[in-house]
Amino acid sequence: MYQEWGSGPLGGRAVVWSRTAGAGTERVLPDGCTDVIWSYGNPAAAGGELFVAGPDTRAHLAEGPPGTRWVGLRFAPGTGPAVLGVPAHELRDQRVPLAALWPGAEVRRLAERLAEGTDGTGPDGTGPRGVGRLLEAVALDRLRRAEPSDPAVGAVLAGLSGGRSVAEVAAAVGLGERQLHRRSLAAFGYGPKTLARVLRLNRALDAARAGTAFAEVAAVTGYADQAHLAREVRALTGVSLGRLLV
Repeated sequence: MYQEWGSGPLGGRAVVWSRTAGAGTERVLPDGCTDVIWSYGNPAAAGGELFVAGPDTRAHLAEGPPGTRWVGLRFAPGTGPAVLGVPAHELRDQRVPLAALWPGAEVRRLAERLAEGTDGTGPDGTGPRGVGRLLEAVALDRLRRAEPSDPAVGAVLAGLSGGRSVAEVAAAVGLGERQLHRRSLAAFGYGPKTLARVLRLNRALDAARAGTAFAEVAAVTGYADQAHLAREVRALTGVSLGRLLV
């Protein structure tokens, strides 16, 4: 069971989500985002765990014993580094304990507060929404104290999200392609060509989920043809487009 809701304090920079493990695995698709995740309720483990899921270049298969719960704060592409304090490429395709990035004492205090929110003894609300509010507050505080973000990040993301080529985006932001690649690695976790592929995949999935025929999906989202769409979906997700829509 998966739920997602917008983050009021962080606006369009993040969403909060929760999931409870059932039988089998969950295919998490690449989206250019970075998540801070609180995992709890695992019958085989005591307490909870705070970790970071970096930007993926391919689908990640998430699993846990039935009953395990996850609550996450998912940062929009380009937002995670300011909160986490490390370039996004250092977390690419990784699942890393938050204590490896932040001071251990700070992470322990946060974990204690999250545990209280989870079991209903804390002052910040109970269950996933209470946990989400705590994660939002911590992220907002770190964003306020962070160095100013790269001014090109927003324009790069907007250009690639709109289907513009890497060369067009580089020209629009006044960067050489090598500079654009280096700054994209730090902000998004991968270079602009990979980011463009991931963003295009998600545009295609949105269109297909809305009921658009696959051939039209390919045409309106920038693929050469339906066969190209099929190859890219399988390369990035491991399964066919039809399988993803089931």
